[in-house]
Amino acid sequence: MALFLTPFFAIFAAVTVAPICYAVWMSLFQERSSGLGFGGVTERTFAGFGNFTKALSEPGFVSSFVHVAAYCAFYIPVMIGSALALALLVDSTVARAKRFVQLVVFLPHAVPGMIAGIIWLYLYTPGLSPVLDWIQAVGGSWDFFSSGHAISSMVNMAAWQWIGYNAIIFFAALQAVPREVIEAATVDGAGGFRTAVQIKLPMIRSAVILTLLFTCIGVVQIFNEPKLLSARADSMGSNWSPIMYIFKAAFEKHDYGLAAAGSLVLALVAGVLSYIVTTIGNRWKAA
Repeated sequence: MALFLTPFFAIFAAVTVAPICYAVWMSLFQERSSGLGFGGVTERTFAGFGNFTKALSEPGFVSSFVHVAAYCAFYIPVMIGSALALALLVDSTVARAKRFVQLVVFLPHAVPGMIAGIIWLYLYTPGLSPVLDWIQAVGGSWDFFSSGHAISSMVNMAAWQWIGYNAIIFFAALQAVPREVIEAATVDGAGGFRTAVQIKLPMIRSAVILTLLFTCIGVVQIFNEPKLLSARADSMGSNWSPIMYIFKAAFEKHDYGLAAAGSLVLALVAGVLSYIVTTIGNRWKAA
């Protein structure tokens, strides 16, 4: 048994434990330059928790979590609700060509995230977007990059890519629901909607909780959508999400200690969020 487990633990230590330990070590140091930047000497000094204090005291880093929280409140209900609705619809007896529908629904997820973001950025740009031309043709107007619509634009980009993926997960879970239970509900007079809400949905709670957990972890690390939109939406800024703040600290300011500290704070927030979601989900299953 130990022989079979050794490769897993070796790879896990190399790609997970070692980077975390290195990030912890980097977060405890700061680089200071002498000579006012004109050929001076750069030395690394021990900072203790100075990088963590600096990150948590910067309004841009703290507000990035507020932005993500607002995004979560909009995105998660849309994505989970739409994926569940699609899965239940495909699983229903009235659905036809189920394999074809599954393929069509899943296809957006096969598009790489950056490519999908560029496509939607094109569809949001005035003068290029056929969508805006259609809206203007009926006398309407819409600015996808305005401060009031930026979050909904990001939600649309992410939901387009992930709804189908999660719908397939829910559909697979629905296949494990005993058919005799559904037939019994139908014999008792339950309609399609009532069967879906009171029979099918409670029996796939584990899949819903798992998807919700992965979604929360992924949303906290959102980067592609706000990074692309920030080039056009002036209201978003370069520190809209925590990952954008960390990216800027590491690759623009070259403050790797601050970036490491921000990454560890983000990992802690993701861990706490995962614990909350898991606890609530376990209580829902127990109920």
